[in-house]
Amino acid sequence: MERLELKEVQKLEGHTDRVWSLDWNPATGHAGIPLVFASCSGDKTVRIWEQNLSNSLFSCKAVLEETHTRTVRSCAWSPSGKLLATASFDATTAIWENVGGDFECVSTLEGHENEVKSVSWNASGTLLATCSRDKSVWIWEVQPGNEFECVSVLQGHTQDVKMVRWHPTEDILFSCSYDNNIKVWADEGDSDDWQCVQTLGEPNNGHTSTVWALSFNASGDKMVTCSDDLSLKVWETDNVGMQSGGGFAPWRHRCTLTGYHDRTIFSVHWSRGGIFASGAADDAIRLFVDNNDSQVDGPLYKLLLKKEKAHDMDINYVQWSPGEKPLLASASDDGTIKVWDLGS
Repeated sequence: MERLELKEVQKLEGHTDRVWSLDWNPATGHAGIPLVFASCSGDKTVRIWEQNLSNSLFSCKAVLEETHTRTVRSCAWSPSGKLLATASFDATTAIWENVGGDFECVSTLEGHENEVKSVSWNASGTLLATCSRDKSVWIWEVQPGNEFECVSVLQGHTQDVKMVRWHPTEDILFSCSYDNNIKVWADEGDSDDWQCVQTLGEPNNGHTSTVWALSFNASGDKMVTCSDDLSLKVWETDNVGMQSGGGFAPWRHRCTLTGYHDRTIFSVHWSRGGIFASGAADDAIRLFVDNNDSQVDGPLYKLLLKKEKAHDMDINYVQWSPGEKPLLASASDDGTIKVWDLGS
């Protein structure tokens, strides 16, 4: 087995405060379209970065500012890549449209009582979810003309909700919180009657402290979560395709990975190629992969590599790019974003 390493391709500077999150545009990185991602920061701005196809380096193409009045905590491209949603501590979520290279704020979603922590589009781009320190999760329906209507307010978490993520193929929503729980939400019938159909918490091998993030594998039958309890957990389900019509297939704990980070794990992301990356407050990035030498009692996942001191400060977010040979991007309290290439 050749030795793999995570090579720093580029360090991107420009934000003047910590970088909280980033999101690769899913419509880029193939068919000659250069990779694009957005990043968001405590400096109240969002930056749009684009790769130059001739030298593969990224540069800032736009700064989205003077809309949010506080930290921008989360950003998410719609599946078509045409709209960008940005969630802010100012209690609003802004929707931006790329009009001939210029980004215009075309809608502002209001309703949360305080800081919006995360935003996510469903696979078809017809629904948007947001979550907040107000403990609620809101589901918005996308209407013609960039209008958004709130169709459900989900109350169930007892603390700050850190992240919302839609399942990659089904209209099932997942949220994770400072209350140590992951909740699974589904629309029972066609009546916008969203209900919590499962809670993954301490009683069912769940996390014992804040759950910061979650991510799905490509087929959507496994999920990885990360926590302030210094562990990563993998969960699995059967019959993904059954979930919307034929009733809900519950998730169950598959394994727990501990001992790899010694401070809070803030972010985890599963690549389409089956490698999941974690980023933590120990300034390190870890990569994990299926353990194919599965002895009967052996670990189900193994550490592929570790990158110590990937940043000078906490790593808040890691995400793999789309495309044939994915890059990894990381965002940090040090105000920078780094782009990494996994190679031998």
